[in-house]
Amino acid sequence: MGVHGAVAKPKPCSRRLFLFVAVLVVLIGSYCAAAAAVEQMNSNNRGRRRRRSWSRRRAAAADAVTPLMVPITILKSAVDSGAVCMDGTPPAYHLHPGSGAGNNSWIVNLEGGGWCNNVRACQFRKGSRRGSSDLMEKEIPFGGIMSSSPLDNPDFYNWNRVKIRYCDGASFAGEGYDKENGFYFRGQRIWDATVRHLLSIGMASADQVLLTGCSAGGLAVILHCDQFQAFFPRSPNAGGGTTTVKCLADAGLFLDASDVSGGRSLRSYYSDIVAMQGVAPNLPPACTDRLDITSCFFPQNVIDGINTPIFLLNAAYDAWQIQESLAPSGADPSGAWRACKSNHSACDASQMKFLQDFRDQMVASVNGFAGSRSNGLFINSCFAHCQSELPATWSDAAGGASPAIQSRGIAKSVGDWYFGRAQVKAIDCPYPCDGTCRNII
Repeated sequence: MGVHGAVAKPKPCSRRLFLFVAVLVVLIGSYCAAAAAVEQMNSNNRGRRRRRSWSRRRAAAADAVTPLMVPITILKSAVDSGAVCMDGTPPAYHLHPGSGAGNNSWIVNLEGGGWCNNVRACQFRKGSRRGSSDLMEKEIPFGGIMSSSPLDNPDFYNWNRVKIRYCDGASFAGEGYDKENGFYFRGQRIWDATVRHLLSIGMASADQVLLTGCSAGGLAVILHCDQFQAFFPRSPNAGGGTTTVKCLADAGLFLDASDVSGGRSLRSYYSDIVAMQGVAPNLPPACTDRLDITSCFFPQNVIDGINTPIFLLNAAYDAWQIQESLAPSGADPSGAWRACKSNHSACDASQMKFLQDFRDQMVASVNGFAGSRSNGLFINSCFAHCQSELPATWSDAAGGASPAIQSRGIAKSVGDWYFGRAQVKAIDCPYPCDGTCRNII
């Protein structure tokens, strides 16, 4: 599959990018209709066998709309090493154990959720689940690549799946302490302590591991991918083989691009983050040896130096970057972009040209990266942000509508790449498409 000329023949727009909530509404609506039908059947005495059969179908429908809920584990032992959330509480994770053939394989998922770059923003974060394990949900749903359903997630459903909660504000890369405001910037310590803990409970002998993350978690994957590899020496493990280590960054390709005013809104934001949270020592040396610190918080300057196999999954028209990096309120005081950035169908020709240029920058940024046979790539022409953890965009199964390039959806693309079934370096056609392929929006 070519990197630049991939001809995509995805499904019609109407089947793309349904919100997970919408999918649930449809399923719940179907289930409610089924429940009404079963009551009618029971009242009509249509026989015990039919009632038993319908009960089984009703149970299956209930399972389809009930996500896997995974309880939280508070890692109190990490406090001894100073690995704490922004408010000083212990870090946390959620683990669903593997089974069968996946018992000795692991997915480690780094939670996303933005950053904080000043006292006000960090104070707000400190008082939320993004800065305190005391305020985190006691259980969270696992879906998409974290799902336990072999239908939705055929390649990874029975692996040990872990989500490390995000409570530092610098993509698990900060190191510092603001005594005046009581901010602990200990993202790097949280990363290190939690991974070491997972190694101690079985991951050290894993046959296969995959580091994943979305958004700020996707950036964290890019920054920590080679660090993750270093935890697994390439020597025979307990099973007599070596551990296969790979990484998947979803919606983590944040670009150092000009905003609609000609400024660099995201660069300014990132500059404040890396300075405030002491990120510099934890950035990849291959980048910091040649570029300034802020530049090395941008994935485009890091990806070519990553030695561990990594897959980049991104929307060419990343919804978060359009709203917060390309057309933030500060760069659009007149509000000319307000409608467009919320609804792409409201964009005029010049605005679409601006977004097209952004897409072209993203494609150009992965030119060198795509040259490595070990790396994977899936950039679709969606207005989206994060696609691997939602059933509606991860898989075509069970009502999903995964975007596809050359008839290959996201779940299959990632699986083909991870297991070496095929090289995946796919970039969808630009928007609007030229007639040789159809755009996914």
